[in-house]
Formats: sequence, C-alpha cells, structure tokens
Amino acid sequence: MNRERSEKLFTQAQRYLPGGVSSPVRAFKAVGGNPLFIRKGAGSKIYDEDGNQFIDYVCSWGPLILGHCHPKIVAALKKVVEQGISFGAPTELETTLAKAICTAMPSIEMLRFVSSGTEAAMSAIRLARAFTARDKVVKFAGGYHGHSDGLLARAGSGVATLGIPDSAGVPSNYTQNTLVTPYNNTEAVEQLFKRYPGQIAAIIVEPMAANMGVVPPQPGFLKRLRRLTEEFGALLIFDEVITGFRVAYGGAQALYGITPDLTCLGKIIGGGLPVGAYGGRKDIMQMIAPLGSVYQAGTLSGNPLAMTAGISTLKILSQPEVYNQLEARSSLLEKGIAAIAAKAGVVVQVPRVGSALTVFFCQESVLNYEVAKRADTKLYSKFFQQLLSGGIYWPPSQFEAAFVSLTHTTEDIQTTVEAIGKALKSAL
Repeated sequence: MNRERSEKLFTQAQRYLPGGVSSPVRAFKAVGGNPLFIRKGAGSKIYDEDGNQFIDYVCSWGPLILGHCHPKIVAALKKVVEQGISFGAPTELETTLAKAICTAMPSIEMLRFVSSGTEAAMSAIRLARAFTARDKVVKFAGGYHGHSDGLLARAGSGVATLGIPDSAGVPSNYTQNTLVTPYNNTEAVEQLFKRYPGQIAAIIVEPMAANMGVVPPQPGFLKRLRRLTEEFGALLIFDEVITGFRVAYGGAQALYGITPDLTCLGKIIGGGLPVGAYGGRKDIMQMIAPLGSVYQAGTLSGNPLAMTAGISTLKILSQPEVYNQLEARSSLLEKGIAAIAAKAGVVVQVPRVGSALTVFFCQESVLNYEVAKRADTKLYSKFFQQLLSGGIYWPPSQFEAAFVSLTHTTEDIQTTVEAIGKALKSAL
C-alpha cells in the first residue's frame, strides 16, 4: 500500500503542529507507524491522500452514525451556509434542535449548547457544585469526560483514592476534589459517600464506558448509582457524549431505564460538526446565567451549521427501524469477529452495546479499566496494522470504541470479518 503522500504530509505537519496532529490519538503512537492523512469520505468509506480506500469504523470517533457526507446533511448545510455561519445571537435553529433533544430524552427539561464534550462535562460539574453547594465529584477510573483540569485524574492505589493529576500542568489542588473509583463497583462508591459525608456534589459516569474501550455496565450498577445519589443528596450526571443517540434514540438512559439529573451530549447531536450540550432538570438548569449565578458562555455555541447538521441527523434517526438496522449490522460484526477469532484459536473479548464495540485480546471479561489495561496491547497494535493494510480503518488505540454506521453494508461487514481473520493469523 502506497503511503508516500501521507508520510510527506506528516513530516510537514510536525513542523507546525505538536506531534503533527490536533488530537493525540490521531498520531498512531499507541499502535506504531505514522498516521494516514484523509482526503475525503463517502458512506462507510474514507480515502487517504494516496488514494487508498478504507472501510471506516472510527466514524470521526462516533458522530458519523449516518456515514460520511450523507446527502441530506450536505444539502442542509449548503443551504444554511449561504445565510450565515455564525451570528453570536439567538436563532430558531437552536430551539428546534433543543426541542428534539428534550423530546427524545425526557430527563432533559432544559439544555445549553456548547461547542465540545469537554465544555459540556466541565459546565455540568460546575452547575452540580453550585446546586448542591458541595465540592467533591466522583468519577470512574478510565472514564474520560474531556480534558478540563479537574477531571484529568486517574485512580491511585486502593479501591478509592483522591484524584492524581493525569497530565502535566494540572496542579494537584485542581484534582483534590475528584474522587476516582473503579467502574462497575458500587460498594466503592458507597464507601466514598460515607467517607465524605455531605461533601460529594455529583457522580459523573459514562453509562456505557467507551473511553477504556467499550465496557457495558453490569446489571444493577447504574440503578445503584441512582439510589446512592438520591440517598446522599448528590446529583447523577450521565456523560452521553458518545452514547447519546448512538446506543438508542433516547441514549443510554433510555436503554437502561435510568433517569439522571444532568446529561452531557456531543458528537451525534452535531451531525459531525463541533458541538456539545448539557441539560437536565429545570430547577437545576435555571441556575445558569442569565437566569442564575452559574456563569458559562461561548461565542460559537449554537451556531447555525452545527444546529442544522444536528437537526437533519436526528430527523433521520427518529425514523422507525433505524436502530434495528444498526443493531442487526453491529451484531453481525460482533458475532463474525468472535467466530473468526475462535477459528484462529485466538481468545478475544468483543463487548458491544448497540453500534459501538471493542476487540480486547484478553482471557477475562472486561469489567473496568484495570482489567482493560491487562489486555495485550502489543497484539492489538499488530492487529491494527494488519487491518490497515487490508483496507480496514479500525481505532488506532486499544482503549477506543469502533463504530458501525447506517451506511455499513452486509458486504462491508463480511469484508471486515475476512480481513480480521487474516489480521489475526498475521499478528500471532
């Protein structure tokens, strides 16, 4: 496979961009080699600058649930761009998309648009602290809620510890109020509430973990979190930046039947354009300026392009049978991977929720980040490179999710499973 132009462009990019990229995982550091530079996308395929075609399972890290360049999204954007791309003033489009989201997710009575998932989570935390007049927040090891300082914390030794900064440049006092505990472990969460009585403002959780790879919640986990927050007077924040409109039209909260106090959204609600949102109970959301004393603002928040793409995307996703189609294709991929791996004599775990899945090279079921880290990442790197050579663009990190879109055909899935079979044989 010729990658000459991508290599040349990467050399140039490193002169002007740290690591040659605008987001770390794109640099392929976790899997080796240099990144491809993408020229265009269409449906389930992407094409690099050397003209190579790939079946894409990254889907821009999740938002492209309709595939690349969906005709209705492109047409809507062309129309709105001629009327203006940003005003810094209210537009009807914001209300239209907000109404669609609130209708799909009844727990969201009001919401505020922002421009990224990081902004959404950061703002939801600030709001929860103001509403409860408490400082501490519980998050789960391996759970990623954006790169704001207070949430860049990982677990230390023991079942539950105070957060330790996970990035240079984050003062330790920024994370001292972040309590980190294992995912799928409600006993550890209860211990934290008892250790810090009246101090915990909220639990923030990915209802289906997707930033340690896909890790589904164990039966009763989310329900117990809901009960604990109610018992101890804290808020429950669902980070549905990835799961919102991905695992179900009403998000993971609809899939699992849990009502959070606040929800963070992103990705799909912008149809592939930069967007984020946080919303929830009206009595909480009314604390945000200009109604209340919690300040948050953004010049490009609710811009016409992102709102238009989001409205068009949700209209398509609201149609009957859409999620049944996604489930059928995603299930076909999951079962195909499991079967081809068994045939090759390779033990893998393929956890999946809806149209998001991960391939872990490990013996045990992945229940949390500690187990996920025990997966064979060196084998995953070889697996990734073999898939890439076979025309499959798989996530360039063991700890990211692969996504299926509505444009992935049965033929795409079959081609992918065959390529995975070859990749497993070559990687061993």
